[in-house]
Amino acid sequence: MNNEPLAPWHRFGYVIPHRHTDMDGYLFARVAPEGMMMVSTQLDLREYSLAAVEEQLPTLREAVEILARRSVHSLSVSGVPLAASLGIERTRALLDDLSEIAGMPCSTDLENHIRALHALGARRIVLGTRWPEALTAAIVDYLAVEGITVVAQRFAGRDLQRNKSADPLADHRLAIEMGRELIAEAPDADAILLPGGLWFAIHAARQLEQETGVPVLTNITSTVWSSLRFAETETVVPLDATWTRLFAVPTAN
Repeated sequence: MNNEPLAPWHRFGYVIPHRHTDMDGYLFARVAPEGMMMVSTQLDLREYSLAAVEEQLPTLREAVEILARRSVHSLSVSGVPLAASLGIERTRALLDDLSEIAGMPCSTDLENHIRALHALGARRIVLGTRWPEALTAAIVDYLAVEGITVVAQRFAGRDLQRNKSADPLADHRLAIEMGRELIAEAPDADAILLPGGLWFAIHAARQLEQETGVPVLTNITSTVWSSLRFAETETVVPLDATWTRLFAVPTAN
């Protein structure tokens, strides 16, 4: 009888856009299967703006180099605002550059959302964010390039500092409120997208799926699924589909 513990079988590289890892790590620990380990490095994004993102690009390249040296099996850059601010063409050119540095494919949370939506067959979605209107509009434009139409949207209009200090339970309630309003406006939507690495929305997402019968995606669920789906490692412990319908989509290549 083998009494040895399950050792980490997938090292998930994640570049966090903030100097600290708190909610990102908590959400990962809740939904990731046993044996999937996060290896993170940090940026210091000051605000939601193109200038702030461009300021962090040299640090981003260094962060990817660090993760590559840690022999991660997958690598993603957290922060939908980073990709949305750069736009799809610049983001994908950057990912090509980062992939060359890492010696493996690199992705972002927003690209992982696109992968997940395609896997679910979701073409018409609703979008709820805690971000300002302009940033939300940039996400809509990014998704449109991939043939994903946002048929209804809500945004809370918050800046980065407010989102960093937000009360988790208040954010949970905000996610439920937004999700219900969005589906009421567009009941034929294929999915609900609630992006935001610092948004405590995983429990709200599960509740909304139960209420609406529509898949609900958050950053951590799309990125964990995508990291396992597109990595060369075998998924030793399956994802828990009670968190989201996405986790019922096989990760085997």
